[in-house]
Amino acid sequence: MFIDEVEIFVRAGKGGDGAVHFRREKFIPRGGPDGGDGGKGGNVILEVTATHNTLYRFKHKNKFIAEDGERGSRSNSTGKSGEDLSIAVPPGTLVFDKANGEVLGDLIDPGQQLLVCLGGRGGKGNARYANSRNQAPRMAERGEPGQEKFLRLELKLIADIGIVGVPNAGKSTFLAAVTNAKPKIAAYPFTTIEPNLGVASIDDETTLVLADIPGLIEGAHMGIGLGHDFLKHIQRTRVLIHLLDGNAEDPILDFAQINTELALFDPDLANKPQIVVLNKIDIPEVRQHWVLIDNQLKKQGYHPMAISGLSGENVRQVLFKAAQLLEETPVLTKTMEMPVYKAEADPKQFSIEKVADGYRIHGVAIERAAAMTYWNNDASMRRFQRILEALGIDKALRGEGIVDGNMVYIGEYELEWAD
Repeated sequence: MFIDEVEIFVRAGKGGDGAVHFRREKFIPRGGPDGGDGGKGGNVILEVTATHNTLYRFKHKNKFIAEDGERGSRSNSTGKSGEDLSIAVPPGTLVFDKANGEVLGDLIDPGQQLLVCLGGRGGKGNARYANSRNQAPRMAERGEPGQEKFLRLELKLIADIGIVGVPNAGKSTFLAAVTNAKPKIAAYPFTTIEPNLGVASIDDETTLVLADIPGLIEGAHMGIGLGHDFLKHIQRTRVLIHLLDGNAEDPILDFAQINTELALFDPDLANKPQIVVLNKIDIPEVRQHWVLIDNQLKKQGYHPMAISGLSGENVRQVLFKAAQLLEETPVLTKTMEMPVYKAEADPKQFSIEKVADGYRIHGVAIERAAAMTYWNNDASMRRFQRILEALGIDKALRGEGIVDGNMVYIGEYELEWAD
C-alpha cells in the first residue's frame, strides 16, 4: 500500500545516572570518591534509504525510542552510551515538527541523515563534586532526559518524468507499456488511486524514472478528488508527459483544464517542459480526429505526438523525446525553503505561573535540573536549592509572596515551600 503522509513520535535516550561510590582497596582505608558519570543517551536520526518508496511501515509502528545511557560505576568508569536509533525513510521525505509546523529537513539523497532528537547528557558521578571543602561528596546527578518530538513525514516522489492527465486517459497503460511497473488498469475513471513509479530503459546506459499520477479533475488544486495528495508528487519532476484521452468529448478542453490546475497549485508546475501526447490512436474515430487536434495544439506552440498505449504504437518515440528533453532541462536546484537557524532562548530564563495552591515554574534550565536531581539525597536537594538561588527563582518567588506550605511545581515534580 502506498502511504505518503504519517505522524510519528520520536524520543532520544535518557542519559545514564551518575554513580555514588568510594574507592575501597587494601591498605587504602580512606579512598576518595570514584563514582563515574552516566553514559550519553542515544540520538534519533532519520536516514534516507533507496530501497524504500513509501511511508507504509509507519502505519504499523509510529513510536520510536532510542536507547538510554547506562549508569556510571566505580573506578570513575563512565557508563556506556546508548546506541543511536536510525529510522529509514524513502528519498523525497519532508520532515515537519508537528508542534509548530516548521520544516526540519528535506531528505532526498540516499544516505542523507537528519538528527531530529538529541540524546540526554549523562549525569555526573560523585567524583565530580569532590573539592577541598567536601572531599567525600555523597551526591550524584541523574541523567538528562532525551529530547522528544511528534513529527509529520510527507513523501514527495522523486522521478524524472511525471505523467499527468484526466482520469481514464491511459496513463497507467502507457506506464506499463514503457516500464517494468505493473499498475492496476481498467476501463473506468480513477482506477489509479495512488502514484506508481516505473523505470524505462532507453539504452544500455540511460534509464528514466516515470511517475504515473492519478487522474486530475477540475478543482484538484483545492484538494478536490485528492488533488493535493497527487499534485505534490510531480513537484520534483523535471519533465511532464501530458496524456490526452483521444476518446474524450473534448481533449483540448481537458488539456487546458489540467494546465490550469497545475498553475493554480504551483506556478512552477505550469512552467515545466511538457510533451503533449494523444492516446488511443488505435481507435478509428480518434485517428480521424488526430489531424484537427494536432493543428489546434500546434497553434498553441506545442508539438504533440499520437500513440496507442494499448498496442504500443509510438510509445518508444515518446520516451526518446522525453530523454532528449531531460538532457536539455537543467537539474532542479529549488528545494524546500529551510528555516533560518535561530539561537535558542537563554535556557536560564524562567517564568512563574500562579496556580490554585502555589506556583508553577517554567524554564529550560530549571526543569532540566529538577529532572536530574536525586530527591532522596539531602546533598542533591541542597544543590538544587543553590540552583534556585543562582537562577534568581528563589528571590522571584519571594517577590510573588510565597509562604510556607505553598506548592511549587517544576516539570513533573511537586515541592512544598518551607523557609
